[in-house]
Amino acid sequence: MFCATDGCFQTSRLIRSFKKGKRLANMRAMSISLPMCSVDFMDTTLSMEEQAIADHIQDLKKQLGDDLLILGHHYQRDSIVMHADFLGDSFMLSQKAADSSAKYIVFCGVHFMAESADILTSDEQSVILPNMRAGCSMADMATLSEVEVAWADLLSESGLSDPINRKHPEHPAEDGESYLVPVTYMNSSADLKDFVGRHGGVVCTSSNAQGVLNWAFERAGPGGAVLFFPDQHLGRNTGRAMGISEEVMPTWTPGIGAMGEIKGSRIILWHGFCSVHKRFTPQQIHDFRSQYPDGVVVVHPECPKETVELADTNGSTQYIRNYVNDLPAGSNVAIGTEINMVARLAREHPDKHIECLDDEICPCSTMYMIHPAYLMDVLERLVNGEIPNQVIVPDEVQEGSLLALNRMLAILK
Repeated sequence: MFCATDGCFQTSRLIRSFKKGKRLANMRAMSISLPMCSVDFMDTTLSMEEQAIADHIQDLKKQLGDDLLILGHHYQRDSIVMHADFLGDSFMLSQKAADSSAKYIVFCGVHFMAESADILTSDEQSVILPNMRAGCSMADMATLSEVEVAWADLLSESGLSDPINRKHPEHPAEDGESYLVPVTYMNSSADLKDFVGRHGGVVCTSSNAQGVLNWAFERAGPGGAVLFFPDQHLGRNTGRAMGISEEVMPTWTPGIGAMGEIKGSRIILWHGFCSVHKRFTPQQIHDFRSQYPDGVVVVHPECPKETVELADTNGSTQYIRNYVNDLPAGSNVAIGTEINMVARLAREHPDKHIECLDDEICPCSTMYMIHPAYLMDVLERLVNGEIPNQVIVPDEVQEGSLLALNRMLAILK
């Protein structure tokens, strides 16, 4: 079996030492070979060198005290998670950054998350990314220039108005008014969040996508529409859950245009996707249920609609954690999301059979760029008076971004 990733990792052999039917907690499972390393997701044992790094990180944390806050995303490896002050999804971590008074916020995630943290914190606080190469392939699928071109074309094709021309772009539409309202997923660059904020739109996460769309529809008006980017699957799955027909959810591909009618559409979906979540398929669900007829399947809404439709439930990473926590002992569970999180849940719940829906899965290659050695390095430099790898969003981009992010934070579901 082979494991392919879209990123810095080459196609690699997936080493699996278990057979289907055995309990995941008892296996040295979910292991892959990568260039220069071998990763066993069920093994949390640290080598002497790894333990020395972990001990040094803890010592550095003590030296920095309350001046330091380390935020960790659910998709991080365990040797990073063990040092995080808070572990969560992008929505929860945004809230923690906004509420924090720490002088240094070290974000163990990817670049767009650190950008959002910088926007939500004060000028006296510094946001630091342990590895500046940790980006997001989905976020790169929508650039500001592409969105600006698409925006002009869509306004022309749809006949809708631009909220930016209103005195209060964020106000609900009045009778007879119809607008095109932009909504960007958190997985996007700061300049796109700025665009959205200036045009009366809002940021969303997988935790509050439905609430955000309801908010946007109020601003668009009954005859208006939402441009949702960059993840088509989250937009489509959320729209379908709200009872919106696919006939009024055309897909827009940069440089090509729309697949479907723009006039009369309700959600225009950008042709972006997550390279991890697109791997989960209906066939994998059928295979799991053939082996575990009483089993349950929970997936992330970034998965394709066919997969989400067949799953028992879907939701954000935090939702998945809560869902698994609430299942009774003896449950059989297949999870469609990033492998580090699935393996962590399996270890946390040895009384349940938990497996990854895709038995050839790889880690998120960009999340995996946050290595403990990088975390140790930035903490050492902070102790020495440096501010390394600081993520700084320009003031001219922060203004609109802050509007869009604050609107997001006010919408819980």
